[in-house]
Amino acid sequence: MRIHFIAIGGSAMHSLALAMHRLGHLISGSDDAIYDPSSSNLKAVGIHPEALGWFPEKINATLDVVVLGMHAKKDNPELIRAQELGLLVQSYPEFLAARSQDKTRVVVAGSHGKTTITSMVLHVLNYHAIETDFMVGAPIESIADTLSITEENNFMLLEGDEYLSSPIDLRPKFLWYQPEIALISGIGWDHVNVFPTFDTYVLQFNLFIFSIPAGGVLIYNTEDEVLKNLVEEHPHPIKKIPYQTPKHLIQSGVTYLDTPEGNLPLSIFGTHNLLNLAGAQWITQLMGVDASDFYEAIPSFKGASKRLECMAKGKTAFLYRDFAHAPSKVKATADAVKKQFKNHRISLCLELHTYSSLDPEFIVQYAQSLDQGDEAIVFYDQEALKIKNKKPIEKAHIQKAFQYTGLHVYSDATELMDFLLQKDYHNEVMVMMSSGSFGGLNWEVLKKCVLGF
Repeated sequence: MRIHFIAIGGSAMHSLALAMHRLGHLISGSDDAIYDPSSSNLKAVGIHPEALGWFPEKINATLDVVVLGMHAKKDNPELIRAQELGLLVQSYPEFLAARSQDKTRVVVAGSHGKTTITSMVLHVLNYHAIETDFMVGAPIESIADTLSITEENNFMLLEGDEYLSSPIDLRPKFLWYQPEIALISGIGWDHVNVFPTFDTYVLQFNLFIFSIPAGGVLIYNTEDEVLKNLVEEHPHPIKKIPYQTPKHLIQSGVTYLDTPEGNLPLSIFGTHNLLNLAGAQWITQLMGVDASDFYEAIPSFKGASKRLECMAKGKTAFLYRDFAHAPSKVKATADAVKKQFKNHRISLCLELHTYSSLDPEFIVQYAQSLDQGDEAIVFYDQEALKIKNKKPIEKAHIQKAFQYTGLHVYSDATELMDFLLQKDYHNEVMVMMSSGSFGGLNWEVLKKCVLGF
């Protein structure tokens, strides 16, 4: 096939372009900005655009399909040209769904934990040399790619995102997949820019359940009350499998899973990760992996990139980076660290970076989310507010919203870095939470500082 990618430089889009290139398809693409690692990866196989920008002349009747990325806008000149020619235009999830029609689709959805659960399943399958097609939101240590599509594999494992499919397709991405096996990890209001009320947000998961073919399987976290009520009252004729936090114990900073084969030491920690593990075990079981093989593989799972990732470990100090940004995720991460490191001082640093977190009305959802910290810091970039066309947020408004006495609030990246470098990290766990970059934080300098303690 001849496939053209509008906004080829995105993390997911460039991975899909590479996968299609490996299968022998003819790939072209455009973007107005492409950064590493996407840029280097595309150049390595010769499919990087010759010039940045949008070029309608690239769009012609020889193309079999045009894949439209979320970064593009509705008035993109290449999209308009494709529409004028009557070409097949598909969103990223629509294209993936079309490529996996003859496979058993397994979709992991939920407001939090979906990347980790998908990564756990992939880790276990990879450990036992079981091949599957997959799409995951972040790299994991044992697997080089975040997306793999073949002609021969029977399963397609997909991370199911509830965000919009494309600028011209406002359905959640996960509604395209229609999985035979599905999992929902939990429901916590997110993406307030497109789901302005909690009920509107929950509705998307209701529709997702309806998208599972009759007779399919839904695995769900029974400890999430909103999710539990939604699933157990749902009329759709599917098999429902609940899961909950497995039995475990913590000794000397290590979490042990209670199994029929004895206490199993894990590389991960936190109630949310134990819930993720329980969900992942059900998925692997339905994909043909028995409990004994799961227990053999899971201790070596160290987490997905940026998901409670240990960046530095000194004599008594730890530095963690976490993708947490929504209120429920922030609280879950804070709770996990406090429980795991009972004898350490806990410092929590959160960047307000997303549309939701920068919304003055939504920000009250963060109330008491940082309470487990002995010290709490909030950072937001004024430039990010301008890019998102947001009004400036007063520091006093943030301090009031979080309801944390003594909250440090920074809007200047240099001032934040100076504060972090002047800290005494003796017997301290420093947790940096963001889906952004803290204004270009120098991780190497911060790591060296923590390693000195």
